[in-house]
Amino acid sequence: MPIRITLIQFLLTLLSGQPAVAQDSAIAPTKPIRPFDDNHLDEFTTWLKATGRKDPKHVFTIRDKTLRISGEGAGYLATKTAYRDYHVSVEYKWGKKTDGSKFVRNSGILLHGTGPDGARNGVWMASIECQLAQGCEGDLIVIRGKDNDGNTIPVTFTSRVRIAEDKRTRWDPKGKPTKYNGRQFWWSKHQPFFKELRDTRGKHDVASPLGKWTKVECICRGKKITIKINGTTVNECYEVFPAGGKILLQNEANEVYFRNLQIRPLRKE
Repeated sequence: MPIRITLIQFLLTLLSGQPAVAQDSAIAPTKPIRPFDDNHLDEFTTWLKATGRKDPKHVFTIRDKTLRISGEGAGYLATKTAYRDYHVSVEYKWGKKTDGSKFVRNSGILLHGTGPDGARNGVWMASIECQLAQGCEGDLIVIRGKDNDGNTIPVTFTSRVRIAEDKRTRWDPKGKPTKYNGRQFWWSKHQPFFKELRDTRGKHDVASPLGKWTKVECICRGKKITIKINGTTVNECYEVFPAGGKILLQNEANEVYFRNLQIRPLRKE
């Protein structure tokens, strides 16, 4: 029976033109999972471009149910389990350390993480990023990478968008369906011509001010992802591939704190 199932999956893969990836082994949570509540990171693996799975400088630490990411180097904290059909929520706020540049503080939540660690540029796992950079909270970015055989993992999605006066896309539930075309899909009210300078805010930002906690929710239902920032729906995509994988919290040269991470079953529609 296992051989027959594997053969069927292989044939379906050939017909779909898409490789078997983490979504094939992803599980739907049956109860709320709160991995930070035990004050350890046993449910995660770490990845840093400079040191791989080792974390000699303690970039990732947890205390009082709050994760601190120091911002040293680049990498991520990843769930050991791959998930599908889930609702993940977490709160974050910025620490003091920045990358020293004039540009916005940067981090993200990477969804449906697939393939090997460091699949893109030795840093990121192939995934779909919910951007947390200042003024860009809720933007969606495709991160493609290579599998163990060197083949591209074809991460993609479609979103309904309008084109703003800066000629860039914004999510619009009544907009034109647009398949990923090499640019990130900006959240609905991403300010046109926003200058991404540290600690600046867009005119219509719904993220909390610097020093305050911001709640992010990513609702992954089948091949659809909905993003909420502080309770406001800011972005959405569908026809997502892959439709499951690991959940990653990004380390990108800026100190950031995360708390109240919860992965829970979807509510019935």
